[in-house]
Amino acid sequence: MTVREPTPKAAGQAVPASPRPRRGAGGRGGWTPWLYLAPALLVLGGLLVYPVYQLGLISFLEYTQAQVSGGEPTAFRGLANYTELFADDQFWQVLLATVGFAAACVVCTLAVGCALAVLLTRVRAVPRLALLLAALGAWATPAITGSTVWLFLFDPDFGPVDRLLGLGDFSWTYGRYSAFLLVLLEVVWCSFPFVMVTVYAGIRAVPSEVLEAAALDGASQWRIWRSVLTPMLRPILVIVTVQSVIWDFKVFTQIYVMTNGGGIAGQNMVLNVYAYQKAFASSQYSLGSAIGVVTLLILLAVTLGYLRLLRRQGEEL
Repeated sequence: MTVREPTPKAAGQAVPASPRPRRGAGGRGGWTPWLYLAPALLVLGGLLVYPVYQLGLISFLEYTQAQVSGGEPTAFRGLANYTELFADDQFWQVLLATVGFAAACVVCTLAVGCALAVLLTRVRAVPRLALLLAALGAWATPAITGSTVWLFLFDPDFGPVDRLLGLGDFSWTYGRYSAFLLVLLEVVWCSFPFVMVTVYAGIRAVPSEVLEAAALDGASQWRIWRSVLTPMLRPILVIVTVQSVIWDFKVFTQIYVMTNGGGIAGQNMVLNVYAYQKAFASSQYSLGSAIGVVTLLILLAVTLGYLRLLRRQGEEL
């Protein structure tokens, strides 16, 4: 029995076109995805967009305790609040301290989190589970609780740290840099679990053949991390870095609790605490809102600049 092969179509014969997908059934530009996202967008709009709008509006008004009590804003000041803020030398001192403190927290958090993520890939199951549980416990601890515990640990009279280090009755919160160091340790302690777990998940997703090939070529562990893992983990590192910058730049609870509102004579003031002092301690709500707007703009500029730099580096590779 012979099987006839299909004859090729003639050159001029039309080929039936495949049916086009309907626009509403998964085609690009359809409204279906936006319908699913609409509830989340409405919630985000109510929780984020409207408060930011109110923050910006108050920063342009004369808003004092009288307006908080129900009175109407007395005048539209325009940029006068920002002019007054930028003319204040304390603002620039606080801004410089905030940038330095946030940068130190970000670097230390990334270093500790990445180092422990690599450690998780090299220990057995039981130590790995213990480390993960301990890290998640630190992550789940509320900021005010963690700050109170750390204050007790470093208390000059009853804390065990001074006794173990032989420092006597040394007060960590008295000096400016020692207080910042104490807060930095607490911030890193409650922030590194996010970096550790995220980077660990990224390392586990890297094919083992790539790491084995690098080891066979004689690359050290540091070289493998710098030349192999870091390029492959760049999207994850971008996420944890941006998140750390945002979290550490707007630290409030740890500073306020551990330095009793900003330290002696405001020596440990950061922007969020400075805004709180202006708005609620001095009833200058317009200036406090202006500080909040400046903080928001700085975070947006840093985040967008960092993402643009990483995108440019990715295109060059």
